[in-house]
Amino acid sequence: MSKSKKQENLVKFVQLSVLVALIVLFSFTGLGYIKVGIVEITLNCIPVAIGAIVLGPAAGAVCGATFGITSFIQCFGMSAFGAILLGISPVRTFITAFCTRVLVGLFTGLIFKALKEKKTIGCAVASLCCPLLNTFLFISTFILLFRNTAFQTFYNQLGSENIVKFFIAFCGLNGLLEIITCFIISTPTSRVLLEVNRKLK
Repeated sequence: MSKSKKQENLVKFVQLSVLVALIVLFSFTGLGYIKVGIVEITLNCIPVAIGAIVLGPAAGAVCGATFGITSFIQCFGMSAFGAILLGISPVRTFITAFCTRVLVGLFTGLIFKALKEKKTIGCAVASLCCPLLNTFLFISTFILLFRNTAFQTFYNQLGSENIVKFFIAFCGLNGLLEIITCFIISTPTSRVLLEVNRKLK
C-alpha cells in the first residue's frame, strides 16, 4: 500500500471516529435531542448523513448503528417514549431503534453513490433523504411492530386507516425541523470534506 493511500485511509478513519464520537456526544449530553413532552427532535441524522456521503454506505451504516444503539440505550430511563416501548417489548424496541438507523445510514450512502457524478446535488439530495428515511423507517417500523399493543387506542383515536394523518400527527414540526437542520448543515459540510478527501488521493 502506497504512503498516500495509507494517509487517505487514516484520514477517513479519523473522520469516521469523529462522527461516531459526535453521535455519542449528542446522545448522552442532551445536545442531540430536543425533547418536547414525549416527542424528540434528533440532530443525530447530521453526522450519519455526513458519514454516509463522505465515507460511503458502509461508514453510513456504522454511523447509523451508533445512532441506533444510543437510541436503544436511551430507552432505559432517558427517553419517556422509549421507556414505554421497552416496557412493551425489548426485542421490538431494539429493532425499531437500532435496525432502522443502520438502514438509514446505508441507504443514504447508496443514494449519494448513485448521484456521485454530481456531487453538489448528491450532497443536497442525500442530506434531505437521511432525516426523511429516519422518520419513515422509524414510524413505519413502529406501526408494524407496535400497532397491536397498548398503542391500539392511540391508533384508533387518530384513525389508523389514514397513514398520512398519523405521520402528520406524530411527526409534525419535529420531522420538518430535522430535515431543514440536516440539509443546512450536512450539505455544505459533506461537500467540503469530499473535496478534502479528493485532494488526498
